Amino acid sequence: MAATAVRYLRSTGAPTAAAEPYVALPRPDLRAVGEDERLPVDPGEFRRVLGHFASGVTVVTAHDAEGGGPAGFACQSFASLSLDPPLVAFMVARTSTSWPRIARAGAFCVNVLGAHQGELCRAFAVSGADKFAGVGHRPSPVTGSPRLDRVPAWIDCTIRAVHTGGDHLIVVGRVEALGAEPDGEPLLFHQGRFGRFLA
Repeated sequence: MAATAVRYLRSTGAPTAAAEPYVALPRPDLRAVGEDERLPVDPGEFRRVLGHFASGVTVVTAHDAEGGGPAGFACQSFASLSLDPPLVAFMVARTSTSWPRIARAGAFCVNVLGAHQGELCRAFAVSGADKFAGVGHRPSPVTGSPRLDRVPAWIDCTIRAVHTGGDHLIVVGRVEALGAEPDGEPLLFHQGRFGRFLA
């Protein structure tokens, strides 16, 4: 394939090699980190320190046709990843019972929660309960994943990649559709408590 590309470039008169040779930076010395060099990190201290990072709160949902309908979980580990192509990412514990259903669906909708939706977040943080009982929702426009009522913003995605990250998985989704209300105050999570943004 590379040879074909080179022949094509030559036929169009395009240069096939750089005018000046590329000089790489010196290669750093690489070595494995020994067990005696690793600092023990207490899980409680890890949570306490990382809790100082305030984040938004979302509910990630999917329609699991094979598994009986809607699935979802509360997620604060969500971020935009790429503009071109449009990608987002979220992290989910490997022990999550909702994740296998979302993975089976191959798609998901990120529902960004508003300041008034703390109880909704708590309902989706519980494992094993009927999280959608009494919760209004409609299918998102492309994947059909549940789009929750009254959320300030939503992002409809298909799963593009899943990477391992310790005891969590890093899920990358391609944005297929999205929308937001003109006004919407976000729900924030900081040091184990919900809060709101004050300008």
